[in-house]
Amino acid sequence: MSLEGKRILGIDPGTIVMGYGLIEVKDNTPRILQVGVVKTAGYDNHYLRLKHIFKRTQALIDEYMPDELAIESPFYGKDIQAMLKLGRAQGIIMGIALSRDIPVFEYAPLKIKQSITGMGRAAKEQVAYFLKNTMKIENLPPELDATDAIAVAVCHYLQMKNPVAKAGYKNWGEFIKKNPGRVK
Repeated sequence: MSLEGKRILGIDPGTIVMGYGLIEVKDNTPRILQVGVVKTAGYDNHYLRLKHIFKRTQALIDEYMPDELAIESPFYGKDIQAMLKLGRAQGIIMGIALSRDIPVFEYAPLKIKQSITGMGRAAKEQVAYFLKNTMKIENLPPELDATDAIAVAVCHYLQMKNPVAKAGYKNWGEFIKKNPGRVK
């Protein structure tokens, strides 16, 4: 499966600030087409924020027509109410993509950070630094949610390039064991 020309919309979901980043694969390299944030702080209640997230996500998908959506998966926190609200936002985002037949892929925060920086416990600032330098980005929005969204999209791209991940193997050892003729 060729990744050439594939557009991946990365989303860092949030109910106050949602980051988004669109990459396109050209010459086997991800290139950033769009990056930004959706802010909902001006809305009085959670339901109006969800409505705004719904409308903005719909507009992003309609405008940029991604082939796939990569989203940061839920993380575990101590504030149950915040987690429930975030889960609602994630569900809305996924539902819009799925309603347009866009496949959805979820990545844990540790996996995203590991794929970008090599360290699963990297700080948001480290992720932004690595992306800025490796992708030669000059201007990024100041909100780290935007760089996190690009990181989600790039993580997905890297996973799609990885033959172990694509085939559903747990690790390289399992791949080698089941494919001895492909490894020298």
